[in-house]
Amino acid sequence: MEHKVEGTLLIIGGAEDKDGKCEILKRFIDLAGGEKAYVVVLTTATQEPETAGREYYEIFHGLGAGIVEVLDLDSRKKANHLFTERLMEKATGIFFTGGDQLRITAALGGTTADDALKKAYRRGAVIAGTSAGASVMSNTMIVEGDSSQAPKLNTIKMAPGLGLLKEVVIDQHFAQRGRTGRLLSAVAHNPYILGVGIDEDTAILVYPDARLEIIGSQTVTFLEGRHMAFSNVSEHSPGQALAVGNMILHVLPKGFGFDLNTRKPTRFQEEKGENNENHRNQAH
Repeated sequence: MEHKVEGTLLIIGGAEDKDGKCEILKRFIDLAGGEKAYVVVLTTATQEPETAGREYYEIFHGLGAGIVEVLDLDSRKKANHLFTERLMEKATGIFFTGGDQLRITAALGGTTADDALKKAYRRGAVIAGTSAGASVMSNTMIVEGDSSQAPKLNTIKMAPGLGLLKEVVIDQHFAQRGRTGRLLSAVAHNPYILGVGIDEDTAILVYPDARLEIIGSQTVTFLEGRHMAFSNVSEHSPGQALAVGNMILHVLPKGFGFDLNTRKPTRFQEEKGENNENHRNQAH
């Protein structure tokens, strides 16, 4: 059976705290090695790479990271450059900023940078992303969908992501932008995929054993469609209201986790120390 996850991922719902305790971003730096961290920030998704790059450069240095490099891979030529591969080889943490997830896959897909990213992931570097950088983590990603209306048929667009996380589709800014309907539509169209909706200033930390921990100030919504009794996705024309039966929903805050193998929620507080120690042993 193909592994759902092969390393450590920190997937952030966007608008994470950057001025206060910075719980999520601090966790990223800690996982990357703290003062020994070699962090590479990828600004590919944003149309303002200098602004985003400078912001995260200052934040990560302020949180104690040893080395922070910013890469604007805005073309496939840059993504195939030997310099990019060498930076990735040194990285203990790689961070994707927000923006447009299609900019990431269009620029990186099948390039030297893509290959180097996945090698870094498998050898123990923590891969993190916020907003668009979160959506791109899975093998299937939502790229467009109407959040203002009740769920309808064929109103979402999906595309291949980077494939770091299998059998999952991620939506971000989830509660704040009312995206329950479009995640329902995504799972109804692909019932074997687990839908994960991450609120702002909230993240899932996915460990190599396919268990995840929820951190941050809000919640994460999980939609499980494998036991769905019926749907009308193949019966009506586009624009018709969506019908689904027996979709399982979990809404979980910090202190809880989720097992991607069993697809069941867990309490995570008593397991956190053990998982952090396991990650450090694998990464170093």
